[in-house]
Amino acid sequence: MSSPQEKKVSLREQVSETEWQTRVDLAATYRLVAHYGWDDLIFTHISARVPGPDHHFLINPYGMMFDEICATSLVKVDLRGNLVMPSPYFINPAGFTIHSAVHAAREDALFVIHLHTDYGIAVGAQKGGLLPISQQALVALSSLAYHDYEGLALDEDEKPRLVSDLGDKNSLILKNHGLLTLGRTAASAFMAMFILERACKIQILAQAGGGELLTLSEPVQKRVGQQLDEATVGQGALLTWPGLLRKLDRLDPSYRD
Repeated sequence: MSSPQEKKVSLREQVSETEWQTRVDLAATYRLVAHYGWDDLIFTHISARVPGPDHHFLINPYGMMFDEICATSLVKVDLRGNLVMPSPYFINPAGFTIHSAVHAAREDALFVIHLHTDYGIAVGAQKGGLLPISQQALVALSSLAYHDYEGLALDEDEKPRLVSDLGDKNSLILKNHGLLTLGRTAASAFMAMFILERACKIQILAQAGGGELLTLSEPVQKRVGQQLDEATVGQGALLTWPGLLRKLDRLDPSYRD
């Protein structure tokens, strides 16, 4: 496996413009996850479907830290995790089990983020799950499902159960394990993760205060759910995304390489 420090040859001239843009957006998502401190060394994954008729996907090279990933280093694979384009890197099969299941089942799952965040795991270890105690929680709860822990994601037999639990939701708490979000764009998948992780953090902080929690009523929950249509949520994500890219460009624009 090549060292992340070795000079890379850009793939920009070897792929379509739409694939290159997907690569840049996916690499940006990896860098943002690292920036916000949500990464778990090399052990989580974000994937994107390559535009076009083939079911090909981009995922991180196994062994590369998230703040090192760039558009060229992403690995292109098929639904079985086989390389479909030469690469000096390989992927983590356990990670792709989850992603391939979601991509295969959901045409709208063009970007899939799976993380092991501290607050996400903490809430996933609670019997009550995510509680309706903040506006962020209500946003997340409007499209949230749960999946029981079954061990390391190596078993193909788990795929149908994971997909069934996810249903038509855009966010998933994998109990005792972590968080998953999906979207048609990197912007929408990232925004869903940002809101879900923040809701989990707020819950743990509120519980740490030791006082009785103020739970928002069911009518309020229902009203917020009605206000949060897909267009509104998607617009917010798309308005935020350019600012996030500007932040990355100020910090380190090498994700575009």
